[in-house]
Amino acid sequence: MIDRGFHHDGSPDHVSTQAPELGETVTVFVRTPRDQRSGVHVRTTPDGEPHFTEAVIDRETEHETWWRADVVARHPVSRYRFLIDGPGGYRWLTAAGLTSHDVPDTTDFRLVTHAAPPAWATGSVVYQIFPDRFASSGAERDLPSWAISRGWDDPVAGTGPDTPRQLFGGDLDGIRSRLDHVAALGADTLYLTPVFPAASNHRYNASSFAEVDPLLGGDAAYRALIDETHRRGMRILGDLTTNHCGDTHPWFRAAVRDKSAAEREMFFFTDDDLGYEAWMGVPSLPKFDWSSERLAGEMEEVVRRWLRFGLDGWRVDVANMTGRLRRADHAHEVARRIRRALTAESPDGLLVAEHAHDATGDLDADGWQGTMNYAGFTRPVWSWLRGPELRLPFLGVPAEVPRIGGGDAVATMRAFSSLVSWRSLTHSWSILGSHDTARIRTVCGGDPALVEVAAGLMFTLPGTPMVFAGDEIGLEGAWGEDSRRTMPWDRPERWDHGTFGVYRDLIALRRSEPALRHGGLRWLHVSEDAVVYVREHAGERLLVLAARAAHRPVRLPLAARSAVPVYGGAETALSDDGTVTLPVDGPALHIWRLT
Repeated sequence: MIDRGFHHDGSPDHVSTQAPELGETVTVFVRTPRDQRSGVHVRTTPDGEPHFTEAVIDRETEHETWWRADVVARHPVSRYRFLIDGPGGYRWLTAAGLTSHDVPDTTDFRLVTHAAPPAWATGSVVYQIFPDRFASSGAERDLPSWAISRGWDDPVAGTGPDTPRQLFGGDLDGIRSRLDHVAALGADTLYLTPVFPAASNHRYNASSFAEVDPLLGGDAAYRALIDETHRRGMRILGDLTTNHCGDTHPWFRAAVRDKSAAEREMFFFTDDDLGYEAWMGVPSLPKFDWSSERLAGEMEEVVRRWLRFGLDGWRVDVANMTGRLRRADHAHEVARRIRRALTAESPDGLLVAEHAHDATGDLDADGWQGTMNYAGFTRPVWSWLRGPELRLPFLGVPAEVPRIGGGDAVATMRAFSSLVSWRSLTHSWSILGSHDTARIRTVCGGDPALVEVAAGLMFTLPGTPMVFAGDEIGLEGAWGEDSRRTMPWDRPERWDHGTFGVYRDLIALRRSEPALRHGGLRWLHVSEDAVVYVREHAGERLLVLAARAAHRPVRLPLAARSAVPVYGGAETALSDDGTVTLPVDGPALHIWRLT
């Protein structure tokens, strides 16, 4: 798992461009121990046939050799790996690590020539808001017959028929009034769950894609929020359901009323009792049929219309199911069409997909530019930092959250990251929880020290951090609906101000350190209770130690002259030969700058 002395990743230190053109020659660099004097090749597979190019020494340091080779981005996704030959036989270096046996091509490094995500996204910190629960402007509005009015401090009904019907009164003007909080935290990109009209508080069963729900303040409030967000130098993302709409949507109502209606082709009608396909069998969520050109045209216009209105991109709901039903699989075609519509309207727009399990097969396909990284980040972090006595359901699995060691957690992260390009990895969202999951504070058994470790992983590993509003003040919740509690603006005694400081300081550190936004990743040490890695960029090195408990001392031969604490305050023991001995406390998060 730890590839001592042999390393390559897709970061700028190792790849000459992050956005190659088709046919462009790209220079790649690989690092080996100093005693590796020959036998380094890069293997590509142009047109499906293996091709080897001998690497040459680019430069040497006291302890390592940097080799370079050229790779032609011959295909939309060009794969490559390194062959390291020596007295003991050859080894392969792929995105999964160093092996002394042959491995399939699936974990090869990747050059992607599809349209690149916007440059701003790599350095962003996303702040997710569930509009009904974030903040209220106090505006009086007539409630529809389906809604149940709740007071702001009332408990959330996390189960039962009232769950989607309870309205707490959060609105867009309320969000605008609390942007100082987001700015003080340091986040710079808002992501709002749906704002379209719907007969629910979550609004994923849209009755229209043409307007903003009047209960949230309508189009005028959305306009004011977008303008204020942009005035502050922030961006804002919408949430679109491309898999389904609500059963009160005009498209669906027209299709139900008249079997000859043009809208009929936009849905799947059946002979069973329900009469149509619905998401997960929920009658209020009729599923779209993406074989329909009419549907594709309508949805592309929805994407473009709200970008013209001012959105900076979209998060796409249930992207893993969009366009898929039994033998029909239009998923990649749908993603490409939406991405192209987005880029045509807003070349600087971002497109991120919701995918609750393995998204690797749907990335690097000229569609989704990243995903909500539940499989490769959330699940291993939860499993490593889960409170020892905690019992919680595990993200759609009919089992409880397991408790695993650091080795299994890192192995999980590497297994998923090795199957996508560096670009897709860094533009995917690293999340500790969302409106669909338990809160990280609850997962960690209420321990703020473990939450700090979790936040440290989110803000220092490759990926785009996404904070679910309320995590930064210690809100709790044991499952999705239970986690959608209101922000206690007028109840400061409910805030964990220490946790807010942790989030604020880590965001500030990420913003000030290019290595945390653009740097490569090397895993240096993994044990049951502690993991150590280094982020590197343009000569800057940041060393990160995350520990869930007290652990044995870690000694690393880092060839460092100094290790200056930048977070956590712990000093290290530094030997004359550059070996660093790290502290043993835990739970703890420590970060040092190495020179």
